[in-house]
Amino acid sequence: MSVSAETQPQVQRAPLAVPRVHSKLVQAQTRLAWILLAPSLLVVAFVALIPLLQTISQSFTNARLASDRPVAFVGLTNYVNLITDTDFLRSIWVTVQFSIITVLFEFILGLGIAMVVNSNFKGRGFMRAAMLVPWAIITVVSAQMWKWMYNDIYGVINDLLVDKLHILPANVAWVSNPATQLPAIEVIDIWKATPFVALLLLAGLQVIPGDIYEAARVDGANGIQQFISLTLPLLRPAILVTMIFRTLDALRVFDVFYVMFGSQPTTMPMAVYAQQNIVSFSLLGYGSTVAVAIFIIIGIFVVAYMTAFKVETA
Repeated sequence: MSVSAETQPQVQRAPLAVPRVHSKLVQAQTRLAWILLAPSLLVVAFVALIPLLQTISQSFTNARLASDRPVAFVGLTNYVNLITDTDFLRSIWVTVQFSIITVLFEFILGLGIAMVVNSNFKGRGFMRAAMLVPWAIITVVSAQMWKWMYNDIYGVINDLLVDKLHILPANVAWVSNPATQLPAIEVIDIWKATPFVALLLLAGLQVIPGDIYEAARVDGANGIQQFISLTLPLLRPAILVTMIFRTLDALRVFDVFYVMFGSQPTTMPMAVYAQQNIVSFSLLGYGSTVAVAIFIIIGIFVVAYMTAFKVETA
């Protein structure tokens, strides 16, 4: 019995594997790139990698700062104590809460500022330079300036909200009141870091060609539709870089908290808690454990960003 050609099973040939052949030019460019990167990699290794490895090794000891006592290996004792340390757990919550609020508001405000500055109007150059002033001020200086402004007796914030605008019935102790401490410091960070976010997003807006917006207007798309369908997708790489930079900065925040509140347990981020154990309590081994934990938490956030938002394909 013969089988017709239509009923015979179709056998598809497997695609041929084409080997990737790197030309001599590509190989030469790769070698040149590694040669140019070698000095920077060596500097990073000495400045960052060696101290990191030293911190990790100290976290397994009972070392004390400026002490002649022999250093002994304690294994995972410091890490076990850290898991049950309520002060450290509270510092994690303070840091994460601070990071989420500040990064969210800085992105929203920074995107709005970048959109405005990216448009054509007189004085645009001066506006771009002026918006960077808060970011250019040293953090310690700006924190002390805001601490004076928050003062419940002579601070300009209370004077504005109570005497001038009559929004509040009485002066508020912004720095000493536990209910207002974290929001007050979040305002400082938002005021200072928003220009940096706007600058990064502005750089992303500058590379978007204007022809696509003209084509969208011809097709009848309004401003909101252009923003959702064109601006946000094309701005995605800049948004991801900005979010990662600001999240990492917020997770390791130290200076503004230390200037405003010192080492108060209710408003102590992870970096201040590590400094307190190393410098104030001379617990070099345990403080190194806190520093390693901060490094791990930051690494988790970085991996989460890269996995959730697919940074490599942005």
